[in-house]
Amino acid sequence: MNHYDMLVIGSGPSGRRAAVQSAKLGKSVLVVDKGRRLGGVSVHTGTIPSKTLRETVLNLSGWRERGFYGRGYRVKQDISAHDLISRLHKTLDHEVEVLQHQFMRNAVKSLHAAVKFTGPNRASLTTETEEVSEVGFTHALISVGTKPFRPDNVPFDQARIFDSDEILDMKALPRTLTVIGGGVVGVEYATIFSALDVPVTLIEPRETILEFVDRELVDDFIHQMRDRGMTIRLGCAVKDIAVKANGVEVTLADGRVVRSDILLYAAGRSGNVASLGLDTVGIEADARGKIKVDPVTFQTSVPHIYAAGDVIGFPSLASTSMEQGRVAACHAFGMALPPPPETFPYGIYAVPEISTVGQSEEQVKESGVAYECGVARFRETSRGHIMGVNSGFLKLIFALETRRLLGAHIVGEGATELIHIGQAVINLKGTVDFFVNNTFNYPTLAEAYKIAGLDAWNRMGAV
Repeated sequence: MNHYDMLVIGSGPSGRRAAVQSAKLGKSVLVVDKGRRLGGVSVHTGTIPSKTLRETVLNLSGWRERGFYGRGYRVKQDISAHDLISRLHKTLDHEVEVLQHQFMRNAVKSLHAAVKFTGPNRASLTTETEEVSEVGFTHALISVGTKPFRPDNVPFDQARIFDSDEILDMKALPRTLTVIGGGVVGVEYATIFSALDVPVTLIEPRETILEFVDRELVDDFIHQMRDRGMTIRLGCAVKDIAVKANGVEVTLADGRVVRSDILLYAAGRSGNVASLGLDTVGIEADARGKIKVDPVTFQTSVPHIYAAGDVIGFPSLASTSMEQGRVAACHAFGMALPPPPETFPYGIYAVPEISTVGQSEEQVKESGVAYECGVARFRETSRGHIMGVNSGFLKLIFALETRRLLGAHIVGEGATELIHIGQAVINLKGTVDFFVNNTFNYPTLAEAYKIAGLDAWNRMGAV
């Protein structure tokens, strides 16, 4: 029986980072993934595919140029599902190739198999051809990710009704689309298809979407969605979903019926833990398959077995998952790390993008800290004029007493890139004076930081 210092179950962002970090520390590593290719959910059905789809749609539809040329402008008149999927496969092939090369360079072994714990330091591996072997390990990391939540009362058929994994295999673009779920995944896909000029209805049982995002941003975002013809149904519970001869009918609790060509059900995800044999080692998962861990070390209730990534729940970001995997590997092998910064950026790759770091205005109010906000609209910048951007804004929140930046929030073109300026200032304990006194490249969208800083400074008063 082969023995490894670190057994990594799953090759998504947290698994691959933990594997490489362990190898850099001179440890023997085996990565096991039951998928046919390395990369996990992030590469094959999650982060990379949806962002590739978004970029392809924005390029082929001419969305970014419509500020100049009008809503009827298109780069390619007839966009097909093949146009979208062909670029998707090229991107995924490249991602897998890079990952395989990274493992090869670092002497990380990998295997395609299903893993099941058979003891505190043993696991059985079953390949696609039903070959079974056993390995021993000193430490293990569970990084199996999640899969779409599929309630029994939703008649998924991969023809009319899809989950967020299956939507990538659609054979033709829909004439109309209903999306159930106002979380990150639902909102991203709803706005991506809307950018293709597909009429979209977004249904969310709660009273709002993206509950963790600053309300002012969400209000502006919803306004932009409605302005371009999307239908948003908030506070609407779904009573029934039925496949008809010519489409899908969704009956809401208030009696209204929403009809569309296809339906995307994107209301939550659950951990891929069912086949791991967690009970054998005494680890429990909750009803949604999430594993509880120490928030600093990422140890499970069994100290030498760690868990990281989406399987441990919020924030379920590829970026944070990578860091969780690295921290877990370092802790496992006795390498001390400084505590991570309190804040990290959150990126939502909708159309338009949303990105946020630090505290929202609602959180600052709740904390009782006296504050002031500064706002800059992209249309106020010369770069915005050049790009034809007529919507989107940056919002900065400062503490009145210390003048420190508490939160930065952006909705609009380039938000996920621009947010890192705000992140750096927050984590370096910077103040409003940074934005007022520093020079930014001109013309850029980043100049909005100077405008928003001055806006807040004028209200706060010079010191």
